[in-house]
Amino acid sequence: MEGVASPEAANNATSSSSFIPLMALGIPCSPPMAILLGGLMIYGLQPGPLLFEHHPDFVWTVIASMYIGNVMLLILNLPLVGFWARLTTVPYGVLGPIILVISVVGTYTLRNNMFDVTTSLVFGAIGYVMRKYEWPTVPLILCIILGPLVEKSLVQSLSMSDGNLMIFVTRPICLGLLITALILLIVSLRLMRVTKEKNVDVTG
Repeated sequence: MEGVASPEAANNATSSSSFIPLMALGIPCSPPMAILLGGLMIYGLQPGPLLFEHHPDFVWTVIASMYIGNVMLLILNLPLVGFWARLTTVPYGVLGPIILVISVVGTYTLRNNMFDVTTSLVFGAIGYVMRKYEWPTVPLILCIILGPLVEKSLVQSLSMSDGNLMIFVTRPICLGLLITALILLIVSLRLMRVTKEKNVDVTG
């Protein structure tokens, strides 16, 4: 029991801690947080330092809900732990259609628009293909959510500098972030190449 409780407790702790960079800096550190960021932006809430100043009621409601949620989970999970364990034995062939139907119905009820349903199915198919070929889905989600923010900030910066790209390297923070991103890109490409060469050696 302790062997199961320890990793699950750590997993549960990461769910709450992932709100810290999102709320404080506006940076999602996981796909669920990226989706939450998109939802907050739809309702006109921009996560970041100003969120605590402009919408303190929302921030403290989220913090209070974490405490209340943990207490409710403790109360509900103690008597229902056997039921939750049996749910893991349900075949994916049964869960898949149920989840698909609920997702389609939920998507349609948002705006009663079939275009939304088609869009969700298309991206679902894209996600399936990416999982099948072991392509990471996190960068795609982050690009979709953060893309409009990056575009808006880029336009603002270029407007301030009259189209001069040197504005991105004149400040130490901007230059440091660009150098860090470049280093991470080079290291990632290098690691991918080394991993690919090792896989070829093993299969060969």
